[in-house]
Amino acid sequence: MADDGRPLARRIATFRERFAEWLHGLYHGMVEHPSFEKIEKEAEDVEDTFLFACFADAFGIPSPASYYTAELLPYLAEEFEAWERRMWDRGSWLERKGQQYHVH
Repeated sequence: MADDGRPLARRIATFRERFAEWLHGLYHGMVEHPSFEKIEKEAEDVEDTFLFACFADAFGIPSPASYYTAELLPYLAEEFEAWERRMWDRGSWLERKGQQYHVH
């Protein structure tokens, strides 16, 4: 290996830093990221279920709870618009869960 003018200790330290960074990236890609993705999907499903229970009348399903939950709308306005788009764009909740758990 050619000597690039740096002391051996510095080259070893640089190698160890790069290797640690690579190892962390590998761990994140194989273990952490898939777990985060599943947790985010579950959290989104829980949020969707809550908003649907509160505002089912937005989809033409009469719900007596909507009268009481209308007071929450100013606090949930930003989430409501995104949720409504998400609900209209995707298939049913069972269809999504079926894809997630490979139930056919």
